[in-house]
Amino acid sequence: MDKTVCELFAGVGGFRCGLNNIKDIKDTENKEKWKTVWFSQWEPSDKTTQWAHDCYINRFGSNVDLNGEDTTNADIHEVNKKAIPKHNLLVGGFPCQDYSVAGTLATSRGLEGKKGVLWWDIRDILEAKETPFVLLENVDRLLKSPAKQRGRDFGVILACLNELGYHAEWRVINAADYGWQQRRRRIFIFAYKNNTTYAKQSLHPESNIITKYGFFAKTFPVVENDVKVKIVEIPSEIGEVSEKFTFAFENSGIMKDGIIYTAKTTPYYNGNQITLGDIMETGDISKEFFIPNERLFYGAPDVIRSDETHGRLPDEDRRTWQYIKGGKKLLRTSKNGHQYVYSEGPIAMIDAYDKPARTMLTSEGSFNRSTHIVKDIKTGKIRLLTPIEAERIQGFPSDWTKECLVNGELKPMPINKRRFMMGNALVVDLIRQMEPELSNIFDNE
Repeated sequence: MDKTVCELFAGVGGFRCGLNNIKDIKDTENKEKWKTVWFSQWEPSDKTTQWAHDCYINRFGSNVDLNGEDTTNADIHEVNKKAIPKHNLLVGGFPCQDYSVAGTLATSRGLEGKKGVLWWDIRDILEAKETPFVLLENVDRLLKSPAKQRGRDFGVILACLNELGYHAEWRVINAADYGWQQRRRRIFIFAYKNNTTYAKQSLHPESNIITKYGFFAKTFPVVENDVKVKIVEIPSEIGEVSEKFTFAFENSGIMKDGIIYTAKTTPYYNGNQITLGDIMETGDISKEFFIPNERLFYGAPDVIRSDETHGRLPDEDRRTWQYIKGGKKLLRTSKNGHQYVYSEGPIAMIDAYDKPARTMLTSEGSFNRSTHIVKDIKTGKIRLLTPIEAERIQGFPSDWTKECLVNGELKPMPINKRRFMMGNALVVDLIRQMEPELSNIFDNE
């Protein structure tokens, strides 16, 4: 089977880099093993410059649809799905803001949200093109969304895939559990038409598919001790799933012929661990990344908590990293006028070299608790991550997002946008790890 790909919600090309083992910018000059026939990247919040799309164009060039038109930067809602070129693998990290860890599960709107409804565009493409294989990525909270009907959204996705004649495997993967340089947990979904050779060969008991013989079991091994498999039949009517379905999905599972099998699995890995220190730049770093001393501490360096129940600290104290990352006690007032004490615990102010990086968010580099603060290897001074370090944390080549091709002209991407692109991306190394098994599956079709 030809290794042809459609990359949706492409960002700056994480899936494409992973499938083609691109580790250096120069690698794009070589013939790609997996041929991308069309991609889509459109960010409605970028009013003037489509930074992600233009970065992708700079690295890979563009594609036209079957009508000879370049619709790669169009709103996917408006794209004629039948005009998308034929492809055998559809990939995409479909937008997940509605389920993002940046917000609370209780306030997420799930598939009813503005971003969540983009699932239906994936479904429409699968229906129009009858794509044999699908590989998708999302935040793991998708399994529990929405809060008032746990499991409904993922149930809807599986019901759609079942209706279109697919089987589907899934696994929640923390990249650091398999030796990679970031503690980032995401759900991956691998779906395949039930008339493919791969589907017909999957005759093992479902528990063995989950733990030993399935796509994710082969690419990301788990402890093969007896696992407790929960089974449920998904309603055939998607409307019924949307209205009534609720289910406690585990981190691994498979859906075959409308039957869901799910189990909690434990990662198995005994290799080396890449750490934050391993990917840090070691040379001279621009002074713009270093944090002035007055912005670091407001008190003794060993102070990790503040108590503002008897009065707020001065604004200049609250604008320090020691304050924002420290534990807090604050007086707050509810809507009904009730006053209460809000508290949160401290997090490490300086990220450790000997551990994988924490999950990188789109807010990386801004003044917030989730931003990484590091000790510069050469000078020992405290600073923010550089864009190159952010790229390495996600497994992209160094300086991948340095430039964009905007209206035919090279233009540097702003630093805050480069960080945003990485916070919004997937860990490319995970796709690299999946590629050999994907290639094997395609070679046997």
